[in-house]
Order: sequence, then structure tokens, then C-alpha cells
Amino acid sequence: MKSEPMPDAPGPDAPGVENLPEAHSGNDPYWEHLKKVNDVFYDQIKTADQKAAYLFTFMVAFLLASAEGRDIFSIAAYQNAMILEAAIRAAMAVAVLFTLFSALGVVLPRRLAKGTSLFWGAWPEQGYRVLSAREKGDTTFLFDEYARNVENLATLARRKFRLVGIAFRGLMVWLACYVLLLAVGPAS
Repeated sequence: MKSEPMPDAPGPDAPGVENLPEAHSGNDPYWEHLKKVNDVFYDQIKTADQKAAYLFTFMVAFLLASAEGRDIFSIAAYQNAMILEAAIRAAMAVAVLFTLFSALGVVLPRRLAKGTSLFWGAWPEQGYRVLSAREKGDTTFLFDEYARNVENLATLARRKFRLVGIAFRGLMVWLACYVLLLAVGPAS
């Protein structure tokens, strides 16, 4: 029984990892571009991790240094508050947790199903593939590995930046709640 290709699947002549051109020796602009894309995506992943670390550090500092930060998780603060103040505190608590967990999600280790020799977590299996390609004189192996790695890095960067965006939205909600809490809270 022959399976039908998916309607949106690329045809056999479409560019993709399985249909990559042969790598050329010397100064192949596509090979150079692929290496550059790999480096750029890797840097973007580091940037997402740094942004998440800043957000996480900021939120923890807020919780530890601010009385309002500590009070949003105190039952007594809700019992003694007006309804509007309690609602703002609750929204603020959710925003803080949302931001913290989103930031943590960015830096959690991930493993994709299709590892390459450029990812330490895929060794030693990928190391055997490198040695096998070398023994066979497979000149396209390195180009293919970079192409697969670029796909993996793009997937990771998309996931990380989606979570960074969510964390920043949580931070904006937290900030709005903080200002509102200061506005509706009792005068000191």
C-alpha cells in the first residue's frame, strides 16, 4: 500500500534537508551563509536566555525586597484588603508567577528529536556518524549537519522567544498592578 504525500508537503525537487546540494570545496557562498545563519541563531538563543535571566532576577528581587511583593502571597493581606485591592493583589500574584515560570521555561534544557553532531547532548551517537562520514569520504555530511542544526536552532529560538514574550507581558501586567496597588492602597 503506497502512502500519499501530505498536501502541504514539499515535492521531491523542493529544497530541504533531504535534498541539499552537494557541498563544494573552496568558497561556497551557500556553505558560508549556512555557517553564518548557524552562528546568528545560536547568538539569538543566548540572547533569549539572557533576557529570561534578567526577568527572573528582577522578579525575585521584587519579591524579596518589596513589602508589596511579599504581601501578594500573604492570606492576611487579602483578608484585610478592600475588594478592589485584593483583586489587584491577586492579578499581581498571577502575573509574577506567570513571569517567573515563563522565564524559567526559557532556560530549561531542551532536547529535540533530531540531534546533530553540533549538539553535545546527541553524543556519542552523532560522533559515530561523523567518523563514518569521514571514513566514507562523504563530502556533503558537514553541510547537511549544519543545515539540520540550523533547523534545530531555529526551532529552539522560536520556542524561547515565545516564552520571553509571554514573560514580558507578565511583567507589564505586574507593573500595571503595582502602580494600581500603590494608587488604591491606604496612604502611609
